[in-house]
Amino acid sequence: MTRTRAFIIVAAVASLLAAAWWLPIGSWTTRLAEQARGTGPTGVAVFGAAYVVSTVALLPGSILTLAAGFAYGPVWGLAIASPASVAGATCAYLLGRTLLRDWAAKKVGGSPRAQAIDEAIEREGFKLVLLLRLSPLFPFNLLNYVLSLTRVRTGTYVLASFIGMLPGTAMYVYLGSLAPAAAELSSASQGGGATRTALYVVGLLATVAVVVIGTRAARRALDAHLEGRAS
Repeated sequence: MTRTRAFIIVAAVASLLAAAWWLPIGSWTTRLAEQARGTGPTGVAVFGAAYVVSTVALLPGSILTLAAGFAYGPVWGLAIASPASVAGATCAYLLGRTLLRDWAAKKVGGSPRAQAIDEAIEREGFKLVLLLRLSPLFPFNLLNYVLSLTRVRTGTYVLASFIGMLPGTAMYVYLGSLAPAAAELSSASQGGGATRTALYVVGLLATVAVVVIGTRAARRALDAHLEGRAS
């Protein structure tokens, strides 16, 4: 995640918290979240299917991840969004190895970075996939097709993707969960609101900081690894 993107996320959520403080948005956010949870397993299945389709179609998954946090909260939202993101990534990877292989090769196969990854991934597949998931070298959805062209094993790809995508997924789920929480701030000012607001803000900043620092460290490690293999 770049510094600019992190700033945009923090600014957007800060604006949401400010709006929740001054505007009466509590009723509609609570109602929307309750309606989503009321759909039960059917809603979860539809969410998972939508995530898979959006991943295969190269559509941004961050919106759906935010929606999971908004509808189900940080814990259940992560429990739902994480498997859905891994399922989508795995479907795209398998399609890139079979039905969409020619398209994937034309789309990303000629990239110097993709070629460097292919050369380095055979011996240290798990480490490379993990670092790639943690770093912004390729967009999330496009990376699925890049890795489908390499010699990484499917099991290695799935496990490393699950672990590597977990921090980013957790961050977006947490950010999404702030919307219903922010709605409570409109009434929180009447008692203990300052403390609760401070906890939300500290949690937001800490979450983004951890992901940004981890991403930058992973990017440096990945660049060093690829450069070392090239030399």
